[in-house]
Amino acid sequence: MDTAFLITAFVTLFVVIDPIGLAPLFIAMTQDTSAKRRRAIGIRACLTSIGILAIFAAFGEAVLGFVGISMPAFRVAGGILLFLTALDMLFERRTKRREGQAEEDEGPDPSVFPLAIPLIAGPGSIATVILLAGQKPGLEGLAVVIGIMIAVVALVFLLFLVSGFLATALGKTGINVVTRLLGMLLAALATQFVLDGLRNFGFAS
Repeated sequence: MDTAFLITAFVTLFVVIDPIGLAPLFIAMTQDTSAKRRRAIGIRACLTSIGILAIFAAFGEAVLGFVGISMPAFRVAGGILLFLTALDMLFERRTKRREGQAEEDEGPDPSVFPLAIPLIAGPGSIATVILLAGQKPGLEGLAVVIGIMIAVVALVFLLFLVSGFLATALGKTGINVVTRLLGMLLAALATQFVLDGLRNFGFAS
């Protein structure tokens, strides 16, 4: 498997899912729970999001074909969606929206909603796994994409476990700086997705 693809896929999913940005939200939603229950919530959230993203990676392109959407068209649309996500990260709108979702939807068990959906397996990450799986058709490519996705979600879980320490170490300013840097990187990757889609249509060289 192409090493460049492995690196690009990992970086793209890491930036879109944003484990570092999720950590303080996990703290906010589980601050009054025991360590055991907090760990259980993190496990459920991560396993649920893995299942959702794996389904879209496996069948997302087939669904697109069924409704008459070509993969190049989805690459362009997905790239635009990821670029908008990058703008939200750069201007802090994404963090504020996520915090609002966490406050509005927080219940006795936030593992499935809003942690798994839409904070981990949201529109951006769903579009990303479909795009990545479309770049490497076949079972091998699908297995690689799912493996990378699982690795990124595993990092989410690890950061959930150390979220208290991470929030203290980075502080609000540190988390904002990291989020903006990741936003810049995501903007570049999103532009590449759009260019790849346009190249397939013959509009870019």
